[in-house]
Amino acid sequence: MVRLIMGLKGSGKTKQLIELVNAAAKAEAGNVVCIEAGTIMTYDIHYHIRLIDAVEYKINNYDVFRGFISGLYAGNYDISHVFIDNLCKITGGEVGRETEQFLNWLDQFGEKNNIKFTCTISADPSQATDGMLKYL
Repeated sequence: MVRLIMGLKGSGKTKQLIELVNAAAKAEAGNVVCIEAGTIMTYDIHYHIRLIDAVEYKINNYDVFRGFISGLYAGNYDISHVFIDNLCKITGGEVGRETEQFLNWLDQFGEKNNIKFTCTISADPSQATDGMLKYL
């Protein structure tokens, strides 16, 4: 399952994500992971959440990100939810077909491995492709 939160910069996406992450820390039976570009949320999320700074791992495209997420799961089969803040900033891309393909891959990977994904994208929701609309 993939949930997508889109909005322009300053629209409250990260605040909403922090609330969802902290709620998941209490409710999820498995491990919860949060991936962000930088260390903005360090003091805002529950200490049980595995916070990952994508900049440290030089995740600069969707192929690298697929491998990174696959590796996370290979190292910990107990992951139940992955939160990704500012997906396009992490990968260095724009909203488009490649983003849609990545979200579709996340959906398939999540279904197969029983993982939920919640992603934010800093862009006007009208920029979402037709394939991305099902995740909004």
